[in-house]
Amino acid sequence: MKNPTYAITLICLSVLTLSACQTSMRKSVPINQISQTTDVPIVAISLDNDGDGVLDNSDQCPATPVNIVVDERGCPFAPIGVGLKMEYRAFFAKGSSELSKEYQLELDKVANKLQEYETSTMRIEGHAAADEINETSNATLRPDSLSNNRAIIVKNYLIMQHQIDPDRLSTFSYGTERPIASSDTEEGKSMNRRVYGIAMEPQD
Repeated sequence: MKNPTYAITLICLSVLTLSACQTSMRKSVPINQISQTTDVPIVAISLDNDGDGVLDNSDQCPATPVNIVVDERGCPFAPIGVGLKMEYRAFFAKGSSELSKEYQLELDKVANKLQEYETSTMRIEGHAAADEINETSNATLRPDSLSNNRAIIVKNYLIMQHQIDPDRLSTFSYGTERPIASSDTEEGKSMNRRVYGIAMEPQD
């Protein structure tokens, strides 16, 4: 039988040898490779649901029909000479149908387009705010008289100042039926005292 002391010494040497090997292996591996996290970039995907070539996050006309040419905003593009669609807005002082100078100048631009597109027509809508209709005015005037006068003043301006054919101009009076803003604030009421017009060429 071998000496017990010899066996114990042999075991200790074996343990030390294994420990040295493991330490050597750890030292051979760079520290930054033992535990390393990598930041994976997050890619934001922008969609183009209407397929017009303009991404949804920049598309101001997100429901463009298929095969329609669009501009950089994603809205249908109509080259000059193909058609006319021009909007006009005018706002009025409370209880007034007087067309101020700034809105006359804007109407001059509309008139120039009506003259350029000889087959075009214009729809002119008159509107009033809720605080412009009261029992006193109703006693002598129809509730939509003020909004009607506002539409007529725009039509007459186009006829008298620019010789636009009256048959190309149609007026509509809505009184307080179609507000575009709340009547709870002065700003909202002023937005409702208006004329809205749209000049267009007839649809084929």
